[in-house]
Amino acid sequence: MPAVAGRRGLPVTRWQCGGMPVRFTDPPGNEDLVNHDPLALLIAMLLDQQVPITWAFAGPARLVERLGRPLDAGEIAALDPEVFAALAAEKPAIHRYHRSMAGRIQQLCSTVVEEFDGDASAIWDGVEQAVEVRRRLETLPGFGPEKAQITVAVLTKRFGYEYPDLTEGAGPFADDEPRSVADIDGPDSLERVKAWKKAQREAGRSKADPIG
Repeated sequence: MPAVAGRRGLPVTRWQCGGMPVRFTDPPGNEDLVNHDPLALLIAMLLDQQVPITWAFAGPARLVERLGRPLDAGEIAALDPEVFAALAAEKPAIHRYHRSMAGRIQQLCSTVVEEFDGDASAIWDGVEQAVEVRRRLETLPGFGPEKAQITVAVLTKRFGYEYPDLTEGAGPFADDEPRSVADIDGPDSLERVKAWKKAQREAGRSKADPIG
């Protein structure tokens, strides 16, 4: 299974991270699943709102534990919504709003099945332009423009993908400021991102705004 670090437009059939993976704890914690499963990465990015990032990125591993098998977009999409919502609600819940997020995850998986043949990595593998990756991400339920931009930045900064139009695809999240999960590779950088976001909020700016 070839790594993708520093490569563009390759017809890979399975996804493997390159670069410097997302990491919040040492040794690796539940978030480590996102470094090896592209569907887990999408689910974690979806959950990353209105809860601490460490909570969101532990969600996919909790689902795997409760399902008793690896994540599969077709299987999740086909599950009875009440059954899946109950899995999401088990303590610790995958999100503060676990029922609504369970529905969004199933919608996300349905789109992955319908548009990408069940393979989440097909959204970016073999795609040479960041703006096209962003466009594909924006077709996913729960992925607005900003979340799509951050995901493009994650693919580049954490997983080694290279795009000639990164600034157009990732917007402000392409820069070197600690704006998002794309800039986290360990506990220290997690704290830097938290501090940077707090400073932005106190200044009345969003994480996408210029500093100063």
